[in-house]
Amino acid sequence: MASNSRFHLGISLLFILTPFTLSFILSPSPQPEPKPTIYDILPDFGLPRGIFPDTVESFNLDKDGNFEVFLKTPCYVEFEYLVYYAEKISGKLSIGSMTELKGIEVKRFFFWFNVNEIRVDLPPSDSVYFQIGFVNKKLDVNQFETIHSCMNNGIWLSSCGGSLRQVLQ
Repeated sequence: MASNSRFHLGISLLFILTPFTLSFILSPSPQPEPKPTIYDILPDFGLPRGIFPDTVESFNLDKDGNFEVFLKTPCYVEFEYLVYYAEKISGKLSIGSMTELKGIEVKRFFFWFNVNEIRVDLPPSDSVYFQIGFVNKKLDVNQFETIHSCMNNGIWLSSCGGSLRQVLQ
C-alpha cells in the first residue's frame, strides 16, 4: 500500500513539475545586449558621433583607452576640409579627446597632413579642434554631429585638383 501511494505521489509531482520544467527549457533565453558601436561610445567621451564615417565595420577599445577602428575601405569625407580615413585608424581615447592618432589626414591647399589629435572643449562648446603637427584648426562641431557617408575617391571632392596621394593611388 505504501509503494502504491509513493507511485501516486511521484506521478502527481511529475504532472505538477512538467509544465514548469518545459516552460523553463522552452522559454527563449535572454538576448545578449548588442555590442555598442563606436558611434555610441564617442558621446560617452564627450566627442561628437560623426567623427568617423559610416563605413566602420568594427572597433576595439581597451581599458587604457587605446583603440582601433576598422573601415570597409579607405575613404574621404568632405567637412570644411577634405578628410582622408585609412582602412585602420588607431589612437588613444580619453574624455574630450583622441590622441596619438594614426590613419586620419586632412587636405590643406595641395598637401595632406596627418591629424595627430582631435579634441573638444570641456564642458562642450561649439568647436572641435584638429591638431595637425603644431597647428590647431578649430572647426564647427555641427559638422560632426551626424555620421557622414564616405566617398571611396577623393579626387572629385577636392576643389584644388589632384594631390600626390591621388596620383599614387
